[in-house]
Amino acid sequence: MHVLATAGHVDHGKSTLVRALTGMEPDRWAEERRRGLTLDLGFGWTRLAPEQPPVAFVDVPGHERFVHNMLAGVGPVPGVLFVVAADQGWQAQSSEHLAVLDALGVRHGLLAVTRSDLAAPHTLRATRDEALAHLRRSSLGEVPSVTVSATAGTGTGALRAALARLVAALPAPDPAADVRLWVDRSFTVRGHGTVVTGTLAGGTLRTGDRLLLTRGEAPVRVRQLQSLNEERREVGGLARVAVNLHGPAAGTARRGDALLTPDRWLLTDTLDVRLRGADAPPDDGPPGRPPEARAHKSAREPSREPSRALPRELVLHTGSAAVPARVRPLGGDTARLRLARALPLRIGDRAVLRDPGRYRDPVGVTVLDVRPPPLRRRGAAAARARELTGLTGVPDGADELRRRLLVHRAELVAMGAAPPAPPVAGEWLADPGHWRRLRARLVEAVEQHATAHPLDPGLPTGAARHALDLPDRALVDALARAPGPRLENRDGRLYGTVGRPALPDRLRTAVDAVRRELAAAPYRAPDAGRLRALGLDRSALAAAEAAGALLKVADGIVLLPGADEAAAALLARLPQPFTASQARQALGTTRRVTVPLLEHLDRTGRTVRLDPALRRCPGSAD
Repeated sequence: MHVLATAGHVDHGKSTLVRALTGMEPDRWAEERRRGLTLDLGFGWTRLAPEQPPVAFVDVPGHERFVHNMLAGVGPVPGVLFVVAADQGWQAQSSEHLAVLDALGVRHGLLAVTRSDLAAPHTLRATRDEALAHLRRSSLGEVPSVTVSATAGTGTGALRAALARLVAALPAPDPAADVRLWVDRSFTVRGHGTVVTGTLAGGTLRTGDRLLLTRGEAPVRVRQLQSLNEERREVGGLARVAVNLHGPAAGTARRGDALLTPDRWLLTDTLDVRLRGADAPPDDGPPGRPPEARAHKSAREPSREPSRALPRELVLHTGSAAVPARVRPLGGDTARLRLARALPLRIGDRAVLRDPGRYRDPVGVTVLDVRPPPLRRRGAAAARARELTGLTGVPDGADELRRRLLVHRAELVAMGAAPPAPPVAGEWLADPGHWRRLRARLVEAVEQHATAHPLDPGLPTGAARHALDLPDRALVDALARAPGPRLENRDGRLYGTVGRPALPDRLRTAVDAVRRELAAAPYRAPDAGRLRALGLDRSALAAAEAAGALLKVADGIVLLPGADEAAAALLARLPQPFTASQARQALGTTRRVTVPLLEHLDRTGRTVRLDPALRRCPGSAD
């Protein structure tokens, strides 16, 4: 399917043209038909040729009071049928609609000069040429044109052929894209519940899908799908869809909400943007754009005098949403927006800032950052403006990573940028240069700790995480394994060139005394009184263990290194399973040592506890 929006001044024949093309009545409300005026969004569809996919039209209101409805309809649509009446020519809302299309950066369009039977040939040509000149100065650039009279039935064949060429040139949507369906209608159907409609710009919807409704960030399920009044199990963008929702939050859906693929979008109420428009700072637009189409020019041809300051309070229109926004200029053509409610936006999204009251000229917005840093210091706004100067609005994973240094993979994807490399730890992505600098800082921190704490040279990984200001301990572990000077991660501590503590002579003498006693009776651990007499307190014993001189089995219980392995080998020769009493007799020690030693062997997997009384060694028969 293809989807186009109409645009143009009120009462220039947009709905009449859709009716003639589709045979459907786009004006849904009796009041619209009574007044002959489109107040809200209308819809209709047709096949331009039997072998071609259908084309759906979103018929938008032309009256100035309903431009907010026009924005809701044209926001998600990639192409436009611009309508100008031959007998009235270019009018005020023609300019306003074109300004909106230009602000949104719409690139694909067709001009239909309607009511051709009511104008003389020279008037018809003049109207067409004037309209094409206006369109040429917008993002639409050069567009084809057709003259038509829907009431007289002339030119409709040429119009259908031109529309077929237009839709053939539209960019193909990605069926695997993340779903973001902006809701433009929400209503209740008896026996079915809530139904919402919208233009699916990309991705695929299926019955049974679980989606996130932005209002309340609540989960909903797709109960049924319709497209062009046909029941469907699956619909891929680009398409007009009606979605029957199920779930406690389904009834809260309103125009301006969105249905999202879960865990693939960021809801943001703060974003940095580039501005372009009649009252925004001048902008050269995206690379490759024709020079004559780069700067926005309204139909009134505004002068190139310095732009007026933007009001602080405007309304941001994106998709079908219209949300109040506070505007903070940063410098040049950039600004920070704070939204009254969070929206699912990505880098590169286009939107419109507009004042529905006195400030009429729309300002185009290109989203540059949906997770901007706070501006807390003096001069931070100007510095941020300089940083944003080089951003194009095209998502670039490597560039985002260079600016953010560390970012979770899911967050980068939700911003709209592809990860440039595999994660360094878990789902964490790191800029390569920053990762190398972090590795060097970690080595330095480990060596400094060893110098400052010779009895305890191992830097705890928690302290390393704090020193490097890292968001996850897994990053410390990954840095320890990264290429560079050797770091050993042992028992939650990092060791560099100083792998063992250097015991001072006094402490070495005390430890040697314990080692001699244990050499004579390996499992007769010295008691607390003996350790105090030797001057071996908790910190001294920890240093001795770190130095590899003693093995800590439990608080106050130390043996020779390797004694646990020897004990396991000895116990494996006992009849299996065995009791703690049998182990005590085999080891030739006391219960004070036997119980914590057996618990240590349990923790290290050298013994297996079967019940409160019995254990066995792995690999032995019960």
